[in-house]
Amino acid sequence: MTAAALLIGLSAGLLAGCSGNGSGEEAGGTSDADQPKEGKTTIQFWHSLGGKNGEYMDALIQRFNESQDGITVVGTFQGGYDETVTKLQQAISAGTAPDVSMVERAYVQLFADSEVLEDLKPYLESSGMSEDLFTEGLMGHSYFNDQLVSLPLNRSTPILHVNKTLLDEKGLSIPKTWEEMKTVANALVVKENGEFKRYGLSMPYDTWYPIAMISQADGRFFNDEGTSIGFYDNGAGEKVFRYLKDLQATGALYYPPAQDSGNIVNQMFLEGRVAMMFQSTGVIGSLLGSVDFDYETAFLPQDVKFATPTGGANVVMLEGSKNKEAAWEFIRFMMEDPNGAQQFILDSGYLPFTTKMVESEPMQALWEKEPNRKVAYDQLQYAVDTNKHVAWPEVMHEFFSAIEAIMYDNEDIPATLDTFKKEAERILAE
Repeated sequence: MTAAALLIGLSAGLLAGCSGNGSGEEAGGTSDADQPKEGKTTIQFWHSLGGKNGEYMDALIQRFNESQDGITVVGTFQGGYDETVTKLQQAISAGTAPDVSMVERAYVQLFADSEVLEDLKPYLESSGMSEDLFTEGLMGHSYFNDQLVSLPLNRSTPILHVNKTLLDEKGLSIPKTWEEMKTVANALVVKENGEFKRYGLSMPYDTWYPIAMISQADGRFFNDEGTSIGFYDNGAGEKVFRYLKDLQATGALYYPPAQDSGNIVNQMFLEGRVAMMFQSTGVIGSLLGSVDFDYETAFLPQDVKFATPTGGANVVMLEGSKNKEAAWEFIRFMMEDPNGAQQFILDSGYLPFTTKMVESEPMQALWEKEPNRKVAYDQLQYAVDTNKHVAWPEVMHEFFSAIEAIMYDNEDIPATLDTFKKEAERILAE
């Protein structure tokens, strides 16, 4: 696929599937403090963080600009992950792309396949940095055709969030397996006059959570050849959705409406109407400041094995940048300097992605004070990214359709997955 064809590859209405954590849709723009100054090299950086996280990113950019005299980074909020992807496609086709951009990790392969991303290996080497510096579980979408095309930035995983107070009232332990989760979730259901007042478990409407469970059931989203899905023939997909439908039938699972599902689930959890939820590590900060019960986080329960996908975004350098050395200096600052992404991660709650960050005194002190934040990092030992394919965005839409058919419309599970498999194979063969 050529760079010009990249724009045609996706529709403008892409969903940021498997991102899991909200990228922030609040209005944003360019900070006055970061306007280019005469005589300096100006770097354009596009990102997808609005709201509080956008403020933390603006602060990072300002710290870089104040750290030296030769480069000014102009950071611009471009909307959520999907909107940033669409704008980046358009800018590449028009020759107006930024020097550096945030890209949701599942879309990195699409841009890399179009040969519009710079190989960062030579820059690492020239800076005396090693790829071993980075957390292995977060590097699954960094490579393409032996090139290092992106590096982790604001990364997350789904974890289990638990209202420990409700479990303690019933003498229940936090579940570690699917079987335990079914028992606990059903035990926590409250039904009065035919209406469910409390559910055992919930999760946002997203591909992230079924993919996690498919991996736990020893399935892969795509097969090794990238020609079909990898969870149909071995029965992992049917096993996952039968498990979820069984929970849904008893009130043990509340599956929310698609629109604003993350906020709905979070609010129900805060109100005690949901005892446990699958949700991003990125919501820990906001929950800690809002809960009035004993709140704990835990690994996603295992079936055949523990497994979790990762989410969030990476940082890329555009191949067409005319200021690559300056662009790298900004990326290097984020990766290595304690005032770079390390401080951003301490502020925001995203995952530390280098050993240096993990071992730093501020990170260790934070984890000591708030152990819930460390769970997602510890779970990275089980990280898998099985939806890595240039065709993922298009296949993702078909998977959403399958989820809707099963979870909302009660369609037959094997028939729905068979239809999805055929559609996926059609797309992958193109």
